[in-house]
Amino acid sequence: MKLVRAHVQNYRSVEDSTEFRIDGGTTCLVGKNESGKTALLTALHRLNPVVAADAIFDRQRDYPRRYLADYDERHPVADAVIVRTWWTLDDIELEKVRVLLGRAAITGSELLVEKGYDNQPTWLLQIDERAVVDHLLDASNLSEEDKDEVRGDTVADLKAALSTPSTAAPARAELIARIDREFPNGSVSAAVQKAMPLPQFMLFSQYQRLQGQVSLESIEKAKAASSLSDDDQVFLALCQLAGTTVEMVSDVKTFEGLVSRFEAASNKLTNEIFAYWSQNRFLTVHFRLDQGQPGDAPPFNTGRVFRTRIHNKLHQVTVPFDERSAGFVWFFSFLALFSQVKKRNANVILLLDEPGQTLHAKAQGDLLRYFAEKLAPHHQVIYTTHSPFMVPSENLGTVRTVEDVVDHRDRDNPIVHGTKVGSDVLSTDRDTIFPLQSALGYEITQSLFVGKDTLLVEGPSDLLYLKAFSSELHQRGRIGLDPRWTICPVGGIDKVAAFMSLFGSNGLHVAVLTDFATGQKKKVDDLRRSALLSAGHVFSADTYAGQAEADVEDLLGPNIYSALVGALVSAVVPAAVASTRCVKFTEDHFRMTPSLPEFDHYRPAAYFIEHASSVLAKVASAAVDAAMGRFERLFVAVNALLPVQSVPSKLVAQGSAPTAQPTATA
Repeated sequence: MKLVRAHVQNYRSVEDSTEFRIDGGTTCLVGKNESGKTALLTALHRLNPVVAADAIFDRQRDYPRRYLADYDERHPVADAVIVRTWWTLDDIELEKVRVLLGRAAITGSELLVEKGYDNQPTWLLQIDERAVVDHLLDASNLSEEDKDEVRGDTVADLKAALSTPSTAAPARAELIARIDREFPNGSVSAAVQKAMPLPQFMLFSQYQRLQGQVSLESIEKAKAASSLSDDDQVFLALCQLAGTTVEMVSDVKTFEGLVSRFEAASNKLTNEIFAYWSQNRFLTVHFRLDQGQPGDAPPFNTGRVFRTRIHNKLHQVTVPFDERSAGFVWFFSFLALFSQVKKRNANVILLLDEPGQTLHAKAQGDLLRYFAEKLAPHHQVIYTTHSPFMVPSENLGTVRTVEDVVDHRDRDNPIVHGTKVGSDVLSTDRDTIFPLQSALGYEITQSLFVGKDTLLVEGPSDLLYLKAFSSELHQRGRIGLDPRWTICPVGGIDKVAAFMSLFGSNGLHVAVLTDFATGQKKKVDDLRRSALLSAGHVFSADTYAGQAEADVEDLLGPNIYSALVGALVSAVVPAAVASTRCVKFTEDHFRMTPSLPEFDHYRPAAYFIEHASSVLAKVASAAVDAAMGRFERLFVAVNALLPVQSVPSKLVAQGSAPTAQPTATA
């Protein structure tokens, strides 16, 4: 049985979530804090929880508070429905129902299960109940005359008719016994529930975790009083996994046998964790059973205390379980509880509230992999998050947005609509979709680079000039940029370190070409000295432009650049004076000339990539040769960083290196 859709209403902040889809594997509910994500999971959980005591909806506590005084007026006929769920039955389940109700009785394969403040689940399967009656009569030993006499529209009617005096009393009694056995209270819905139990929901939050020390006396008292906390449940699950009980632990006379059981359970869990745990593989879990010491805080100052400690083999130190590596503690606690639930009932749907919140971003990725490989093939998983690293960017179709919608068009009287679940990943709320944007942006940047040899430049205009002059040099039979280089704009020298931090682990071979101004000297020098790049992999424009301060535009030279800008705006633009940066000089000229538009230094580069030949034809050959020489010297130096390799003639003839799209840095 698979949960395919859900609808929550009349519950805390969720006045009406709208109906939303649930995927067969994992479903991710993304929303900011206080959007109602936890309320959605809690409502689903109470439909059929693993722990029966968690199944109760309380009207005073759970009904939307601003409407509580009007409850009877809003629901005059019956209690409010809270959660509706739609389920699909597989072929085996359908066959089981057909055997019970008759093949003609089933008119649809979707089951609706709902529950409200009366706390009585209702099952609605698309059934022709008259066909169920016919099926029961056909299988009975009644005569045709008796069948026609007792036939009715419902099973309850059939039972009532069978109860009247008749000469066919034994056959009637036999059929009544079958109805009582298979149809509690004559209800077809109850018969389906009995034959095909609904999957149970297990809700696990970031706050449920195994405690570093447990007072056995206190937990025995809590168990006797049915007041166990969520943390107590995790400890009990660990005991069950070790094949023991809290009473047996408390009464143990020799600890060695008990330790071996717990260590076996610990080894099983840690082995499973470390298959998906890339943070630290040198942790082990140790157990101790001590007598409470008078100086310890209550209740650990008397009686027997069970202590769990983490041993870090690298640092040769043990610390209390709940004081170190919170992410490891969460993962260990989740596996302990889930392992026992799965033993009791394999038909479990997992509801995880903000899983992995204490995990590093890389570990959150490991957790997603655990969901996909270990959980999703056997269990449906519905989890909430506001972390971009818990969003499955490779499968955004499984993501639903959760928003607490408030209409602020009338500022004095905002209209509250409550928690809404989006049917897809689209949302008008920027805060809600921020994790989606971040996850998708990270995923896109991971796939921007098509080669392992990447030349970083500051902006898209630099990319275009390098590509254009490489092509011109190739056409002249001279040396252009080796096609193995991928040119990627990063948005300035300040972004180089961030780029290397993000993508250095991808095995990229990176060089940098940067502009150079007096204010950037320290940044360039720091970059050259840093361990981020290999020695000799930082190039600055001043080295090849032959002036103290230079941009890539200065490799063109003032005459070519002025001709280029003039052709773009159809006006005469003066050339920069010697040793002056072309872009700075041209910006000043545009600013002081009212007839000219605001200067955009990207537009000349975009124009040049399409009209290079016509622009160069307007400039003296000496200026063109000088520019070609400057770019060629740069390309020779950059190419020298690559291993010696013959470049295929076909690539040389094409005259350009593969490049990232200029719009990638917009």
